[in-house]
Amino acid sequence: MNQKIISTIIIFGLLTVIPTAYGQLSLGSEAKQELIEVKINPDGEINVKHVVSPSNMPTTVPLFLGEISNLIITDDLGEEINSGTANDAKGNLSVLLLPSNQNSIITYNLENMKINNNLFNTEISYPQKFSVIFEESINLIFLNNNVLFLDDKKGVAINGGGNMKIEFYSTESKIIEKATWEENEFDVEIITDSKIENFNFDQTSKSISFEVNEENKFVTIIMSEELLGGPYVILLDTEKIQYTKSEIDGYVTLSMKPELTGEITIIGTTVIPEFSMFIPLIMGFLIILTVPFVKKINLH
Repeated sequence: MNQKIISTIIIFGLLTVIPTAYGQLSLGSEAKQELIEVKINPDGEINVKHVVSPSNMPTTVPLFLGEISNLIITDDLGEEINSGTANDAKGNLSVLLLPSNQNSIITYNLENMKINNNLFNTEISYPQKFSVIFEESINLIFLNNNVLFLDDKKGVAINGGGNMKIEFYSTESKIIEKATWEENEFDVEIITDSKIENFNFDQTSKSISFEVNEENKFVTIIMSEELLGGPYVILLDTEKIQYTKSEIDGYVTLSMKPELTGEITIIGTTVIPEFSMFIPLIMGFLIILTVPFVKKINLH
């Protein structure tokens, strides 16, 4: 009990004596962190973990920006340790750790996640390198409006720190349309919360088109590059719109977020060849090759 009282007095003394500079609270030296990890589950819960190296001086650990709950600070053995917290002039929370010969482990929940219809979204900010780990059931995410399929990856690392906007579907809705040319059929996957109507593949104009009936909804297309190759132009009715693109194993992923309802048209530069168009050329080429042989036979 006496040790806890002494530790509390030391922490309070540091909080009241150590001056602030440039509007930020400085409590001892900056902690050396071995791990900064953010875990996100399909229910939108965000769990944060900091692993701090031992130090013979008091150290400060800034926490992630946002509403924090269930803050727990332990040692390697899981025993809670004496520590303190303080807010800087902007209201950002930091943890003060006393000297220790063990790692200090800080865990808490970050109550930053929101949900709009079926789409979870949050913004995360931290000044140092950190990792964001997603549970296995989350495969498709949007990072700063760029689509990313995690597949066998657990998450992403943010080198150097920074701000990140993260979005993912609570329930992923996938539509599979068929693009047919002669006897060939290709699957075109469309992942979106928006209703898709009047899907059409036009080989002659090298385009895929469909109608969306909701505004500001992500629309992600996955198709074989053999069906429609790039570079691409994407139109909402007659106006060009921005999109992101990625390629893997012969498949291309195009993602966009139309601000208005209307017809989306994806125009490529390469498409399945119209073999019927080449038949006259092939026939003409064969005639040119066979004429000399026919003349030789007639001369003999």
